[in-house]
Amino acid sequence: MGLRNVGVAALGLMALSSAGVAQAAAAGGPTEGLKLERVVMMMRHSIRPPTKRVATPAGTTAQPWSAWNTPYGELTPRGAEGARLMGVYYRTFLSARGLLPRDGCAAGGEVVALASSKQRAIKTAEMFVEGLQPGCGVKVDYPDSEDNDAIFHPSEGIDGDIALQAALRQKPGLAAEPRLRAAEFAVLQRVLGCDPATKAGCDIAKRPSHLEAAKNDTPEMEGALSVASTASQTVLLEYVEGKPMSEVGWGRASKADIQTMLRFHALKFHYEIGAPYVAERYAAPVAQKILEALSGAQGPKLTMLVGHDSNVAALRGFFRVNFTVADYPRNDPPPGGAMGFELLKAQSGKRYVRAFYTAQTMDQLRELQPLTASNPPSYAYLSIPGCRVAGEPTLCPLETFQKIVGGKLKALPKR
Repeated sequence: MGLRNVGVAALGLMALSSAGVAQAAAAGGPTEGLKLERVVMMMRHSIRPPTKRVATPAGTTAQPWSAWNTPYGELTPRGAEGARLMGVYYRTFLSARGLLPRDGCAAGGEVVALASSKQRAIKTAEMFVEGLQPGCGVKVDYPDSEDNDAIFHPSEGIDGDIALQAALRQKPGLAAEPRLRAAEFAVLQRVLGCDPATKAGCDIAKRPSHLEAAKNDTPEMEGALSVASTASQTVLLEYVEGKPMSEVGWGRASKADIQTMLRFHALKFHYEIGAPYVAERYAAPVAQKILEALSGAQGPKLTMLVGHDSNVAALRGFFRVNFTVADYPRNDPPPGGAMGFELLKAQSGKRYVRAFYTAQTMDQLRELQPLTASNPPSYAYLSIPGCRVAGEPTLCPLETFQKIVGGKLKALPKR
């Protein structure tokens, strides 16, 4: 939906002036000489192990899940390095576009980073800004606990029962999914295995799926689709962590299999967070931060918000955009990837916003490949419904962006 990949490698960022990059980004549109003034990024943390010892419920796999050396739910050393490599790349990318200095440190307050209370988000933010501004001492702000994390773990404004009913109205509906996802379930079943003696891991698709209401929170998926989402994400994490293929999905999962199974991850968010009632309320604190960062006469050059895939999924639903990034399925938020917004100024003085999504490919992360102009992470512009100019579906007038975001926030209950 209005998605366009940016040919970063073709641009030759190392050699281009900031004006040249801006003009290349605006090629084919009605404006010229767009200057990048600010960027906001809502990033998902990088690689972590499962958040608990047994990734999926007992009896859903024929064999135990592989072991990890990092505590459950925390950022792995490989994940930390992957985040740092993204920061190193964005130092070059943003300096080539004139936003940050090529050498030395940005002025105080020009780079701001805010993370969720979880270690994996805090460490991801710290490593990204260390790659972006090495030795500059950019501090990451974060709450002391999830209970005090009103931005990335909001607990106000969502009525659990209303949210459940909104989720149940999502199409095509839970009852239709086993038939529509038969091919994906077949791949998942082969990877999970089936122990004929104990029946562990067998007939996953036959387990009923349902949504349960949660007080002041998004609905929770249970059953086959929940198992499929968690299992696919766990196998992905094994892959990008660089585990031997004999340990990735018990040696039964190829990269293509992972890509197929990951459709369940996006599907879980479609039901849990995708309904406008849920997405707009869950994403509201992040959307408010984005609006503040892009508005006003003064503001940070780069604002980093680092949280979780649920934050990205909710933000996607807030703006009702779709994305396909790197080698991941549609609307699946990759580890270490980010949904972002550029503030651009035309020669006329008019300002625009462009939404984008950026992420490393699976193999860039698995192999910790250096990210360069010839080996860039994916960077794709998104089209925001109701916000465009003629001839350029991804260019959104700032005032229209402000009306869309401000209008949705104003319509929500006061926090």
